[in-house]
Amino acid sequence: MNSPETSPSPDSSSLRSAELRRELKQKIPELLQLERLIRNYPQHLNAQVELMLQVQHLHLPLYSITLGTTDTSAPTLLLTGGMHGIERIGSQVLIAWLQTLLERLNWDSHLQQQLAQVQLVLMPILNPVGMYLNQRSNGNGIDLNRNAPVNAEGDVPLLGGGHRLGTFLPWYRGKKNTPMEAENIALEKLLQKRILDRSFSLVVDLHSGFGMRDQLWFPYAYRKKPIHNIADYVALKLLWERSYPNHTYAFEPQSIHYLSHGDLWDYFCLQARSHQQSHFLPLTLEMGSWAWIKKRPRQIFNLAGLFNPQMQHRHARVLRSHLLLLDFMLAATLNYQNWLPDSKQRELLNQTAKSLWFN
Repeated sequence: MNSPETSPSPDSSSLRSAELRRELKQKIPELLQLERLIRNYPQHLNAQVELMLQVQHLHLPLYSITLGTTDTSAPTLLLTGGMHGIERIGSQVLIAWLQTLLERLNWDSHLQQQLAQVQLVLMPILNPVGMYLNQRSNGNGIDLNRNAPVNAEGDVPLLGGGHRLGTFLPWYRGKKNTPMEAENIALEKLLQKRILDRSFSLVVDLHSGFGMRDQLWFPYAYRKKPIHNIADYVALKLLWERSYPNHTYAFEPQSIHYLSHGDLWDYFCLQARSHQQSHFLPLTLEMGSWAWIKKRPRQIFNLAGLFNPQMQHRHARVLRSHLLLLDFMLAATLNYQNWLPDSKQRELLNQTAKSLWFN
């Protein structure tokens, strides 16, 4: 079971024994890689421990990392991964992109100028206990993305849409009328502190395990009706497609695939709307792990193989294949005023959304 504790410093990793470091290298090397970046690039990174989570004999930190301007009027890009501990590839992609970004900041004046005008926030490992235990849920057996106080307005897939039967089955939401899990509360506090008061905020949450192709999903997951700022999503979709016409991502609302209870980004969208934050755009990148299984069918007999590429060359290809997308999201956040629709365009884009997805 995980339990929240306070932590005075993000460098508690230096106090670990060699034996514990060897164990982490075996079970959660992503955490050691992230901590190495924090140590090696202190001039660029502001790292905070949002939470300490206990698992067995270890305390695992939940890190948030901030780069760029401290100007509270600047737009913000939030990148998250590892919400489901078994889906390691999302954290690995974020850490690989962060390493590239940090190295470029040492010599790339254009990137330095970009980050002087935008805030970049990362939580690369949202569920370190789940990753340590090699399971989808957190240490309490709860699926963090079925844990928010939001109920679907329609039928959901059996079990997969979220349930309250118990921790012995995946996709468990937690008990009714109880607070969200500590990891989700830490993320909510981070959003309230750095995201929801901004003029514009874009979010990309990295997952894997659905379909044959990579998909960019946006809320809502709890209902089939369009989200209130659907025009902004259509404008972003068109901007991406004009900029990179040979891309392979499907860009669409999650609800056209299935509904679910307790979706965390639905909850944060509703929170943003209550804060009058009209330009809050969370996206979920679902990396199509079925394609990896198709190329290596025996992965189906390995739990990790259902959600992560197993061959080294394929793993390296995935790590580099999303770098362009993350660079685009950073540029789109910085230049949001150049592509967000005005009132006249908004009506046209609302109609476009209806014809694409909501007929």
